[in-house]
Amino acid sequence: MNGMLFPAVLTLHILVGISVIGLVLLQHGKGADMGAAFGSGASGSLFGASGSANFMSRTTAWFAALFFATSLGLSYMASNRTPTSGSVMDAAKTESVPAKAEVPVPTPVPVDSKAKDIPK
Repeated sequence: MNGMLFPAVLTLHILVGISVIGLVLLQHGKGADMGAAFGSGASGSLFGASGSANFMSRTTAWFAALFFATSLGLSYMASNRTPTSGSVMDAAKTESVPAKAEVPVPTPVPVDSKAKDIPK
């Protein structure tokens, strides 16, 4: 089950992350009304109206909570995975090739050499 659940949660995590980014970029910033508070327009307070949240801010909050939940779920699933093969080469098919028997080849000894006098 963990084999199918991890990719599904990862896909959901990526989609929710992209949605949070899009919602944050689409929202009207509270700091945009700051100039209006100093005389260039009428504003309720220094940082905009506070109290009621609109649909986009509530949706952003829900998506952010879902993003954190999927982050925790992914970290839990990744830490409790059964260890698989450490390397791709471990799974490769190996064939044993019989080694050729090596026959020692005597080295020629020159006639005037003292090498033949060395005990072996």
